[in-house]
Amino acid sequence: MTRKSILLFIAAKNFNEQEYLVSKFMLDKSLFKVFIASDANSLCIGENGLKIKSDVSIFNIHPNNFEALVIIGGKGITNYWSDKNLLSIIQKFHNLKKTIAAICDAPICLANSGILINSKATCFEGAKIQLEKLGVKYVNLPVVQTGEIITAQNQNFTKDFIETVISRINRTKI
Repeated sequence: MTRKSILLFIAAKNFNEQEYLVSKFMLDKSLFKVFIASDANSLCIGENGLKIKSDVSIFNIHPNNFEALVIIGGKGITNYWSDKNLLSIIQKFHNLKKTIAAICDAPICLANSGILINSKATCFEGAKIQLEKLGVKYVNLPVVQTGEIITAQNQNFTKDFIETVISRINRTKI
């Protein structure tokens, strides 16, 4: 059986290490092939100094090669809220009906890509107003799933978030 591939996007600087580590561990444990993506030319550095080398450049992503896109939050993801490359990748995954998941401040990237307009989603409490300004109906729940899109509030809900992602992917036909 072929292992399904997941694209895990992290900011080049100040990604949330707990969200990353829990997500990566759970996806690996569930026998997915996880590829780390970023725009960093060298190492990505987490909020507490964790260094991670990306496997794939944001400039070389082909959504057909992956079952899902998972975007990790943290302070650094705010630098990508309007990043044309990331927003384009999100739109391509969406057009292919692939699972797209974002946690913490990362759902703002989904909203800016246009895929959440008039949809329900959640995010980090501090980004709620930004999400609503972008035409998204904020829901005060730890994890919200609308079709193939999954959002989560913060690092405290990473386990529930990834369990929802895994469940969604396992229901999707290859």
